[in-house]
Formats: sequence, C-alpha cells, structure tokens
Amino acid sequence: MATRSAFKFADGGGGGDYAGPSTFDSLHHGSSSTELSLVDDIDPSIAGGYRVVYDRETPFELRIQDSDSAPQQVGTLEAIKVKILLLGDENDLKALKIELSTETDLFFYYSHVCDLEGFHIVQEQQKLMVDFSDYANVLIRMLNNCIKEPHNHIAVYLMQADGRARLDFIQNMEYKFVELLSVDFARSPDEIVRQHITYRYNTVKNRVTALQSRLHEVNNLVKVKNPSLLLQLQKAPPPAVNPRDATGTTASSRNHSRFH
Repeated sequence: MATRSAFKFADGGGGGDYAGPSTFDSLHHGSSSTELSLVDDIDPSIAGGYRVVYDRETPFELRIQDSDSAPQQVGTLEAIKVKILLLGDENDLKALKIELSTETDLFFYYSHVCDLEGFHIVQEQQKLMVDFSDYANVLIRMLNNCIKEPHNHIAVYLMQADGRARLDFIQNMEYKFVELLSVDFARSPDEIVRQHITYRYNTVKNRVTALQSRLHEVNNLVKVKNPSLLLQLQKAPPPAVNPRDATGTTASSRNHSRFH
C-alpha cells in the first residue's frame, strides 16, 4: 500500500523539464495545407481562452473500482495523452485544466479543472508546499518523471463506474510506495467528447488529404523523370509493422501491475 507524504516540491519554473511537442504540431510539421492550420483554430481544448503548456503521452496504470469501498482490479499499463492548459497569464492565473485521452479509445476522455479556491482546498488536504502558480510545473515534473523513470515514478489512474476518477502519483522508495500527489478527475460529458472526436477526426482526415496530394505530386514527378523507378516503387512491399505499441512494450506486458 502507498503511504501519504507531506512532500515539499522545489520552487521554480520546472528547470529542464520538457513539456513535449504538441501532437498536432508534429502532425502538421512540413505541411502547407491551409485546411490544417484552420483546424487548430477550432480545437475544443482551448475554448474559453485556455493555452496548452504540456501535451505528451505518459504511461498510466489504469485501474477500475466499482465503488469507494470495493477492491481495486489489477491495473493495465496504457499510454495516456496528457494535456495541461492554463487560463490567464503567469501573474494572474485563473484556472488550470488537465485533459486525458488515448488513441486506443476515442471515447476515453476525462478532465480536471482547478481554480485558486479549489487549489487551496487541495493544498490544505495534501499539505502541498507550493503556490497555485507552480501547480502546473509540479504536475509537469511528475509526469516527466513517470516517463523517464517508470519503475520509480508511477502514475495510477483509478476509475469508478459513476464517472469519477483519481490520478495518484506514487514514488517507489524500494522499501515502500509513497503517494506524492492525488488529482481528482471526472469523465467528460457526451457533448464534449463528441466535439473532441470530431476535431481529431477532421485533423487526421485533412492530414491524409494533404499526404495524398503530396504523393500524387511525387508520382507525377518520378513518372516524368524516371518511369522505371516509379514501377519499382509501386511493386515494393509495404513496410513491416512494428508489433510494439506506443509505450514501447509488447501487448503481453501491458497486463502487469507494478505494485498492489
């Protein structure tokens, strides 16, 4: 069992922590399609003036619990996309939002929204020694630790049937597990989920359209310059598919819980 620690986080701007490139920034890199840039303007995540400060996949141990008193099921490891957004500037931070999603289930969508008043409650309950302005930096550090040192820093995501969920950051101290921070989440309403699925679908669709257009241009160029090479390219077998998933682990290892 993990024990609670009155953990004091170092102040500062996160040092060398890497927030990671936006998934959609990577997706659009090198594309000149006007449609792709327009899709970014309707990203439902940034509605209301939010700005993205972190967008990266993190290994989570997913667990399901029927009720508060029911025992937890054995966890499975999944790559969860974590997006942290801020409302307001550094000198006047109004709210922080965390969104969780996964490519393996488009309907998996949870969020956590915290303003200054809500943070003070969490700060008192969990004995946090940081200010609201540093909350995002603390979360980013912990998420990056789970990526860099997955055996020592563990993110456990506990979901309940009523839509509530909790993310526990746990550190393996060799002789015991110490719970550093807990964050409450809620399953997003169906309308919000629909908006995000529509956005992701349109983004991929526009990306495919741009790639098909580029492929057509390359085909025409090679056909004029070197027709025999084009025939060889068209007859070449497709590249082999890597059996490993996004977390770099085989499917058989995803059912293993790192602690109980």
